Amino acid sequence: MPRVGTKRQITLPVEQCREVGIGPGDQVRSFVADGRITIVPMVPGSAKGYLRHVEGDPRLSDQDSLGSALDEAGH
Repeated sequence: MPRVGTKRQITLPVEQCREVGIGPGDQVRSFVADGRITIVPMVPGSAKGYLRHVEGDPRLSDQDSLGSALDEAGH
């Protein structure tokens, strides 16, 4: 079972990395949605459609949305 280290680093299981094509030195992206962290390899289109179920608030501009997300993150 992977653990989060003091630097918030996680070692992913080899089998899972092989299954999705992640190798040593590869770059990945992480997304948070519905309280879960998802990690995907940085390959064009690899995360396409993953967040389609997340609905935005049409009352917020892009700038307002970014500001809200940064406020929640404590920045």
